[in-house]
Amino acid sequence: MRSGTAIGALVRESEHAESTADFIHKLAIAQKEANESDYWIELLYRSDFLDEKAYSSIIADVTEIQKILSSIILTSKQKGK
Repeated sequence: MRSGTAIGALVRESEHAESTADFIHKLAIAQKEANESDYWIELLYRSDFLDEKAYSSIIADVTEIQKILSSIILTSKQKGK
């Protein structure tokens, strides 16, 4: 729960970043939290707390969030050059 909700909090915090570097940093932390969430969700699935249908749905969302964050970070870095 903590790592999953941290993603949204960090994205919201990045909206008021003090600089481009701060913006990228906050989103990079959000990306790490998404990766941690991926781990916990997989653990729940492997421990039979989630069935395959629920796992597939949730992990697809997490993967999409990771891709979006990666894209924003990459684009921001390229614009900063």
